[in-house]
Amino acid sequence: MNYELLTALACLLLLIILFRRHQRRMTRRAWLMLEAIKNRDFSFRLPTRGLLPGERAMQEALNDLGGQLARLLRENEVENWRKMARVMTHEIMNNIAPIASISQSLTERPDIQGTPLEPAVQTIYDTSQHLTALVEDFRMLTMRREQHPTSVGLARMADAVSALFPTLQWHISLPEDLTVKTDEGMLRQTLTNMTKNAKEAGAKTIGIRWQGGALMMSNDGSPIPAELEQEIFTPFFTTKRGGSGIGLALSRQLMVMQGGDLSLETPPERGFTVTFRIDMGTQDALHP
Repeated sequence: MNYELLTALACLLLLIILFRRHQRRMTRRAWLMLEAIKNRDFSFRLPTRGLLPGERAMQEALNDLGGQLARLLRENEVENWRKMARVMTHEIMNNIAPIASISQSLTERPDIQGTPLEPAVQTIYDTSQHLTALVEDFRMLTMRREQHPTSVGLARMADAVSALFPTLQWHISLPEDLTVKTDEGMLRQTLTNMTKNAKEAGAKTIGIRWQGGALMMSNDGSPIPAELEQEIFTPFFTTKRGGSGIGLALSRQLMVMQGGDLSLETPPERGFTVTFRIDMGTQDALHP
């Protein structure tokens, strides 16, 4: 009798220990999700292995909710940038146009050419041209493009983009029959922009593969510091000399317009320093 009682008590004690350990794990999960929300990082996807059926369903719902919130924030962010860019480009161009016109006419005047005034006037004209080019880049963010979704073969698309950058090493791992419903031109521009951005960051190798319903695009360029992870999609934000800071912002906009998304994946895939996740969205999620 004593042996049976001791066995029962031992089993009960073991159950209590396992229960408390499980509760600590669940508390840890809740803390991680709260921290992610505080930092406005809604891309969290916590694993469901080892959870009870009800807990697994709840975690899957929370993971999906995080993805939905992230997409809603992207859409709102893109629309805000579009509105601001529309106002700024209009105001800036109204002021640059007369400066460019007058300075150009002055550089052609005989009484200016060959005098000490010529370099100064030429500098004014060159600066106005540079500002005009920046405004044209910014104007791209205001464009609402008509979309033409079709079935696009991802392997064929990746091969076409890789052919544009023959100096880079490519590791493409995509099934030949894998197709997605998307605007082919927008997807090509997104992949091209991201490759240019990686090359400017010193990348020598690009990796593309399909994982969890998304396209994972990795490179071995300069790592992105943790403090800059939330800034890299901001228009005109760049750490590269001579960079415009438009590529990633425009690429995210192109994907969001189709109901998809573009986000930084952390940590990056093994063998690479940077990985981006490209969610394609669905035909039903396309925006007019």
